[in-house]
Amino acid sequence: MSGRRTDMTVERYRVVRPECAEKVRSWIAERGGALVWASVDLSEPGKEILTPLKSADGSPCGKPHWKMGNNPVRRLAALSEVEVAVPLEVKRFHVGVRMGAQGLSLKVTDGGTRRIRRECEKAGEDSWHEFDYGSYENAVIYKPGKVIPLEELPVT
Repeated sequence: MSGRRTDMTVERYRVVRPECAEKVRSWIAERGGALVWASVDLSEPGKEILTPLKSADGSPCGKPHWKMGNNPVRRLAALSEVEVAVPLEVKRFHVGVRMGAQGLSLKVTDGGTRRIRRECEKAGEDSWHEFDYGSYENAVIYKPGKVIPLEELPVT
């Protein structure tokens, strides 16, 4: 999960997974930068995917998925353009699930979906949810905790 934030000096791209930040750092250093691709799929509004500018063999990276637009929405060329938000867990709770239409997958019930949306609204604008499949309390709400510029994040 990522987003944009306007700062007084530079508009930084926010990465909300510290483990992904290291990958972005290496793409900027070794592959010419990172590209931000935005979803055009109406079922996933606001979703973005990051890819390196160049693949390991030096050829340009293309569109990462059919759900993404034909052109990237941004190029990240310097560490100063990226910030990392360490996720902060806000709430954990159980949601009901049901079998999907084909009987091959599980889906969150309508009531569970409403509860997830309500809890995300309470947590704030930049919050998101994930599922913890190994736990009975399977819905987890997060919001950005401490925000660190990528150039100040220690290399792991």
